[in-house]
Amino acid sequence: MTATLTDRYIAATVRSLPPGLQPEVRDELDVSIADAIGARTEQGESHEDAERSVLNELGDPGILAAGYADRPLHLIGPKYYLTWWRLLKLLIAIVPACAFAGVAIGQAVAGAGIGPIIGESIAVALSVVVHVAFWTTLVFFVLERTGADTGVRWSVDQLPEDQPNGVGRADLIASLVMIGILAGALLWDHFRGFVPGPESLPLINPELWPWWIGVLFLLLAAEAALAIAVFARGRWTNGLAIANALIALAVMSAGLTALGNGVLYNPEFVDVVMVANGVDDDALAVLAVLTGVGIAGIAIWDAIDGFLRARRARIAG
Repeated sequence: MTATLTDRYIAATVRSLPPGLQPEVRDELDVSIADAIGARTEQGESHEDAERSVLNELGDPGILAAGYADRPLHLIGPKYYLTWWRLLKLLIAIVPACAFAGVAIGQAVAGAGIGPIIGESIAVALSVVVHVAFWTTLVFFVLERTGADTGVRWSVDQLPEDQPNGVGRADLIASLVMIGILAGALLWDHFRGFVPGPESLPLINPELWPWWIGVLFLLLAAEAALAIAVFARGRWTNGLAIANALIALAVMSAGLTALGNGVLYNPEFVDVVMVANGVDDDALAVLAVLTGVGIAGIAIWDAIDGFLRARRARIAG
């Protein structure tokens, strides 16, 4: 006997259900579909057209079966989605950066050049991002399918503090003070040095004066002008965020270029303070890598922070 559309539909629905549930669902669907077809034929539809219409209204048998089995058809459902997303963002913000720094230090100790250090570190960091995303998602996928309880509960204590929409005078003062401190530290280092002694012993290479340091002072002046512009505007905008990112990129490029060329630190300072006190070449390489990671990390975060502030200001309206 040839199977009808209804028979084929019911078979497709119960196929993926647990064996103990299949007879019950089969009987229920058989009765409900027959009743729906009967109601349509009483209104004048042919049996064939009524059957097609009823089955089309029931929809995909796979979705119907998932409903009977209480089985989710999504990777991460609403129950765990926010927990998964918050944890994933936190891990991606921390773990790849740690991996980047660790590989960079290892490569530097092994005597690799600046190119291999950067290339290998970036490759490992990207690989770590993929692994973190995959394994975190897999864990929550298993939790979703098994119905396990993560123990995470939301409460009003987790509500974020209210953030002011505008840019206050305190923000401007804080920015200008920090810029002033950095400029003062550069001047003090050059003329007085931070190492006690009869003569000044700068940390920063004196050969960077006046051109390299002059460019840095211009960038600091641009940063101060940007802080004043943000205060005058009363909020961050995309244009101001882009300007902030360009300044941060310029500072990072200058710092990493000087570091990569081996002219950032004063050679005399390195000899007197470090080499004379037993600091070997491996430790100096690690110090250089940490300096580079610090320069890049601060600059990148400063650029990202500007865009985040602009986004919050735009949302606040």
